Amino acid sequence: MSVELSEEHLTQSRIMLGHKSSVLAAAFFKDGRRVVTSSSDKTLRIWDVQKGALVGAPFEGHKGWVRAVAISPDDRRIASGGEDKNIILWNVENKQKTLDPLVKHARDVNSLCFSSDGKKLASGSSDCTIVVWDAETGTVLATLRHDSMVLTVVFSPDGLKLASGSKDNNIRVWRTNDAEVLLEFNAHQDRVRSVAWSHDGQQLVSASYDQTVKFWNSSNADQIGQPCAGHTAWIYSLTISFDNSFIATASCDNTVRLWSTKTHQQIGQALEHTTWIGCVVISPNGELLMSGDGDGKVWLWSIKNRLFTDVAAGNVLSTPFTTDIAQNDIQAQPRNEDSDNSDIKSHYSSETHAASSILSFPSSFDNLPMNPTVRNACIIGDLHTAEEILTQEIDTDGDKCDSYASRSVVMARNSNWDQALRDAVNSIDIQPSLMGCISKGIALCGKGQVWNAMEAFDLAFTFATHDSMTINLLLLIKAIALFNAGHREEAIRRVQDLAIACQHLDTLSCNVVNSYLHVQLATIAFENGRYLEAAEQFTEVLITNMNMTGSSLRAALCEPRLKIFTVLFGWDLDSLWQTIHQRQCDAFLRADQVIEAIEAYQYMMRMIDEAERTSCLGWSTTFKQDCIARCVAKGKEAVVANDQARAFKLYSAGIGLDPSYDLLFVHRSNENLRRNLYAEALSDAEQVIKLNPSSHIGYQLKHEALYRVHRYDEAVVTFSIMLSKLEDAPDTQIRQLRRKYHYVTPCEVERAIRGAIHAHLDTAPLHLLNTSTGRLCDRQAQITAFMESTEYEKLMSSLMTHGHLQLECIKEVVVMYFRWVMLSHTWETKEPLLLDIQNKVVYDLDPVGTMVKLQTFCKISRNAGYHWAWSDTCCIDQHNNAELQRSINSMFIWYRHSSFTIVYLSDVASSSKSGALAKSAWNTRGWTLQEFLAPKVILFYQADWTPYLNDRSTNHKESVTIMHELEDATSINAQALVAFRPGMRDEDIAHSLFGIFGVHLPVIYGEKKHHALGRLLQAIVAQSGDISALDWVGKPSEFNSCLPADIASYEAPPCILPSLSEDEMQVSVSNLRSAAVVGLAVALYAQLDNLCAPRFANRRLLLPCITFLVTGVRRRHGLHRETYFTYDIKADGLQDLLITTEDKLTRTQFSQARPSRQTFLLVRPWNHYDLRLPDFSDDMQTVPGSPLTDLCWGYPKEVGLVDLESQSRALRLMVRLGQPFSALLSAQQRGGEYKRIASDHDIVARVKDVTAVRDMSNLHPDMTIVSDDPAWWPIINFCRLYDYFLAACSTAVVYDWALTFGQEFELILRQRWSFMTVLYICVRYIGILYSIINILLMLSIIDVAWNPVIVNAMLGVIMIARINAMYQGSKKLFIFLVVALLASTIASGVMMVIANMGVSSQEAVLSGFHTCVTEIDMDMMYLTYESVISTAVWEILVLFLAVWIVIKHFRELRQSPTGSTVGDCLTILIESHTFYFIAFVTMTCFTLGSLSPNITNTTERLIYFGIWAIAQMLQMFVLGPRLILSVRKSHAKLVARADGGTGMTSIAFHAGGDVLIGGDSSTGRDV
Repeated sequence: MSVELSEEHLTQSRIMLGHKSSVLAAAFFKDGRRVVTSSSDKTLRIWDVQKGALVGAPFEGHKGWVRAVAISPDDRRIASGGEDKNIILWNVENKQKTLDPLVKHARDVNSLCFSSDGKKLASGSSDCTIVVWDAETGTVLATLRHDSMVLTVVFSPDGLKLASGSKDNNIRVWRTNDAEVLLEFNAHQDRVRSVAWSHDGQQLVSASYDQTVKFWNSSNADQIGQPCAGHTAWIYSLTISFDNSFIATASCDNTVRLWSTKTHQQIGQALEHTTWIGCVVISPNGELLMSGDGDGKVWLWSIKNRLFTDVAAGNVLSTPFTTDIAQNDIQAQPRNEDSDNSDIKSHYSSETHAASSILSFPSSFDNLPMNPTVRNACIIGDLHTAEEILTQEIDTDGDKCDSYASRSVVMARNSNWDQALRDAVNSIDIQPSLMGCISKGIALCGKGQVWNAMEAFDLAFTFATHDSMTINLLLLIKAIALFNAGHREEAIRRVQDLAIACQHLDTLSCNVVNSYLHVQLATIAFENGRYLEAAEQFTEVLITNMNMTGSSLRAALCEPRLKIFTVLFGWDLDSLWQTIHQRQCDAFLRADQVIEAIEAYQYMMRMIDEAERTSCLGWSTTFKQDCIARCVAKGKEAVVANDQARAFKLYSAGIGLDPSYDLLFVHRSNENLRRNLYAEALSDAEQVIKLNPSSHIGYQLKHEALYRVHRYDEAVVTFSIMLSKLEDAPDTQIRQLRRKYHYVTPCEVERAIRGAIHAHLDTAPLHLLNTSTGRLCDRQAQITAFMESTEYEKLMSSLMTHGHLQLECIKEVVVMYFRWVMLSHTWETKEPLLLDIQNKVVYDLDPVGTMVKLQTFCKISRNAGYHWAWSDTCCIDQHNNAELQRSINSMFIWYRHSSFTIVYLSDVASSSKSGALAKSAWNTRGWTLQEFLAPKVILFYQADWTPYLNDRSTNHKESVTIMHELEDATSINAQALVAFRPGMRDEDIAHSLFGIFGVHLPVIYGEKKHHALGRLLQAIVAQSGDISALDWVGKPSEFNSCLPADIASYEAPPCILPSLSEDEMQVSVSNLRSAAVVGLAVALYAQLDNLCAPRFANRRLLLPCITFLVTGVRRRHGLHRETYFTYDIKADGLQDLLITTEDKLTRTQFSQARPSRQTFLLVRPWNHYDLRLPDFSDDMQTVPGSPLTDLCWGYPKEVGLVDLESQSRALRLMVRLGQPFSALLSAQQRGGEYKRIASDHDIVARVKDVTAVRDMSNLHPDMTIVSDDPAWWPIINFCRLYDYFLAACSTAVVYDWALTFGQEFELILRQRWSFMTVLYICVRYIGILYSIINILLMLSIIDVAWNPVIVNAMLGVIMIARINAMYQGSKKLFIFLVVALLASTIASGVMMVIANMGVSSQEAVLSGFHTCVTEIDMDMMYLTYESVISTAVWEILVLFLAVWIVIKHFRELRQSPTGSTVGDCLTILIESHTFYFIAFVTMTCFTLGSLSPNITNTTERLIYFGIWAIAQMLQMFVLGPRLILSVRKSHAKLVARADGGTGMTSIAFHAGGDVLIGGDSSTGRDV
């Protein structure tokens, strides 16, 4: 549609509507009748410029903004490109794509241009490259690289050169045949947005964001002339007329301007728009101009009558339209401010006539005889001098009437009306004159005697001598005097009437007087506070009452003949023009008409010269400050009132007044953001940065604007700069903003994004096809593609503005970008493999054979909006076993998490009817099961890639017709595992199920199918604990007899056992309610509850079960002879049953005469689900007080009270055990293992009666615990590190033994053996043996709980011997010590017996770590620790006695000559005892300290018990043996002294009794 605008709005313009959003590019066809436009609404449109209407439907195909458009020279093709990085070539006639989209650029396409012959197409992109394409085939001819974003590109008229402009302010000129750079130069101060060639190729014209247009010599890059300057914001587009006479530019200042290519001056006024303009083009004939704006409007201008001739400068445009320019359309050129008034020129005929009248009119001072000196003094306002001169003249000659008249005027000027009247009367009395009458009339008006004044003025007319000019002057003086007397309206009416009456004469004086009187009225209104009225009157003076331009008025005010008004009334006509404007500005400002005040000020500033600006500098500065403050205040009020348009106007007006005030740009930028004018907001933000580069506000606004215009990479950089400005700000409050808002740094955002990417890609395929580029990408390439994408830049830019990381937002964007589409298909011959497409573009490969399938699949995925696609043929490296294994294990997950799966039915024709899917080969594939079950969305495509049955729904899984057909064909139900096996290798039957069951196993091609199936079932049982895998009928597997050899064994319907109703259950439970039965039931329930889940380990099934011993078997003859054998089976506690099997069971195995060498059991596998307990395994976690934190090597078994609920559960369990169950027949093998004997049908067994249930005790819970549960890791780590502590202290024990072995050999082994010798050897070598085991095995499997009791008892015996010997063999002391030791040892032993009564141990394999798991009650464990107390009492007692004896001996030997030697021996004894006691005390303290509840941390517990183990082993196995060794050392020392002939008291162990004796060595007595 089109809208015609009135002449009052925009002359000769038309607006065409059709686009939904901004028009970004345009181009005229050569016929000049049509124009094509592109828009951010992702479409192109063709317009008929004569009709102002659209031509046909839009061009649709782009997925983002269409930023560039070009028309081929033959007008048959259109090229377009933009935000989606693609270039599309269109056929103009049918609007279809002539080629597939040209994909080469990695970012937005900003510019397109055809060469003059139409064979080449050049494209410039934000990825810093220019690509030259073959316009016919779409192949890439050359790739040229810039250092920054390429914003414009254009071929020279001859097609031999290519010019480009970029973001780095540079222009480059390339040679097209070899891509050589001919020229490169810095053209502008900001990015080069548009470049054009002159049509002779001699010049280049460039437009920039720096708001200028420049002309260049295309051969040497010399600038030609001055830049075109006039735009106030970025220039977006530039075009040149076909005759090179003028150019047109479009800017975000909402204007299009025309410029002369000869003078570089603006032609006429700017073409105003309502918003920013994105493009401008000129028709081939130069008569029309088309512009597109940000609102989606297409403006069509007739510029024929806007071209003009610059007469003053002598520049005539070489255009065919010059002769048609109307005279009344000629506009005045800017005047030269340095010229004088005589050089002022006007091009309006009326004004020229007025000017000639001014110059030719005679001076009015010829009629007023006044001393020139007096006159000049009056003009300059020096009335005092004028009065003195005139008074002197009167005093000299009192008969001069002119002197009296002149002094009367001076007195009137001083408001001395009485003296003025006397002087006027004296002048008339001396001689009546014109001057005398005028002065009298003025004086009388001043005194208020208006009637008499009118008579005086009337008398003055008698001296006019019929001179019309003098008469007019008198009438004006009379009106002015009347105005001064207060009759203002009457005075103004008279002046206006005079002007009307004198139209044939000069009206300048009338106009000046009329204007001045209106200025006086406006001034009075201003002084009385009526500011709006004053402003309107000042404006009326400038517009209505002066029928001339500003320059003519100023010239008129300088006319000397008007000085008479200055002399008579003191009018300051020289500054009147400036005064009017200043008062108008002040009045508007006081009236809160800020915008009008600023406009008036700007007009005044444009019209005055530099000297005048200097003269009003003070007023100007104050006025601007007041206006800016008012703009800010009023703008904020408008924002609060949601009047965005007014706020914008206020800020813009303030900026126009003072563009150096950054706060105004801040406010306007915010307003532009609110109005979605992002380009304008960005321009304002950059101005803020320019004016105040140290402030963060400009960068904050720039980031927001860049983000809104999708320039995300620049936005990220800008935000980083903003953060640095905040951190480096000198103001503390500004620095605190950084901490207050917790802005996230780019590094933090990038880390979070990478974390989200890696988390998401854990469930994504390893290799994916990029549907945009057609390249195969590994994981890193996928991440790189995202990091280079617009989505990533947008995410980075948006997240940094938040106080905290928006993890959900990150996850949402990552998931959306990395969505992928899966292909399910039947493999054909020569499918493309990974090596076939690696490092290649899939779309560029020959579309032959199965490559077409892959290409079409990628295109469909791309058109659906997905970046990634996966096909099993080429996205798995089949030569990499690790990747192949991981892919097969993960394939189910990949299909599950895909956005949708395309099922390509290559053998289903497009004309197929319902039922074709059932016959498709795809239905017979082994992998079909998981590829159908896993995806949430599936789409079936026929051979021609059209939807199956033309069903265009979004998910064929929701199609009743297709699903019903598929169910009939595939039997996808409970038997799905059986139905999908044709067409597979044997092992693939199991491999295809890995993902379904969520198990991860190595893929071994070539392995036997029963082995692959066995590994799968083993993993299922191990992972879930579910024993339903044992429910099969058929042949057993060689992998394990409990598993089937073939998956077909599950084909038989499952055995359905009868179950009791709730009423029947209640009756059965009631029959069992007796004290004995309840107790038995609870015990049985607890025993079953403690059974472990079934586990596989090394192909061995560890199965908790209830067993029934087979006691008899009898074969039935005649059934299944020679193939199957049928037997009647008898078993303890079970009813008789019948079994058919391939295995032959001899009757002699069960005869009483010949006992069976093989045991047969009927086994009821135990399942925890039979307990009917809720499953909380998914919510299990380690909490304080749990076994994982309360124990370091075992489980505590909490004993609770049996309540009614537990009794009910136990009785219900007993009833269920009495019901029929599915049993397994097992035969014991050598080594104690059991083998399952398969049957041809389910074995259903049942206990005889409830009594049999009561007597069931054949539970087999003893088995190795095998677990990979991460909850065990704290225990595993503790045990492992505790073993290291044990090994360390064990090494110390062995090392000590090695150090003392020499002394041991001499002092112990070589001496006569005694009881002490035996004790020493026991203690020493028990420790050595224990230490060696710990060092070699590194396993904490030996229970050392009894070691301290036994070893400490032996050490106690040694203590008794030492103390008794030291105390001279006292029997009383000996008896006391024996009793004390027995009491201590018995107490410790009893405690240990009690503590170990409830202990049970079991071998465990925890995540590959072998250990012994001990179950012990926590109270019993505490009792174990407390047993050390009695031993501690004994040790303290012994230490006390030893110290007391030593002190006593020292006192006795103090005076003895041998006291020193004996003292040395006692010192050796007490030192060894002291070290031993210290180690014991340490061990005891740590043992008792372990009872503290504060030791919970695993690290603390480890260190604590490590020190405890070291102290205990040192005390028992190092310092304990040294107790005996120290005695022998002291004895040897005494013997050595005795051999030297020294008489002394000896201390020695007697060989027989080992008692300490004293005597004379020389006597040789030995007691």
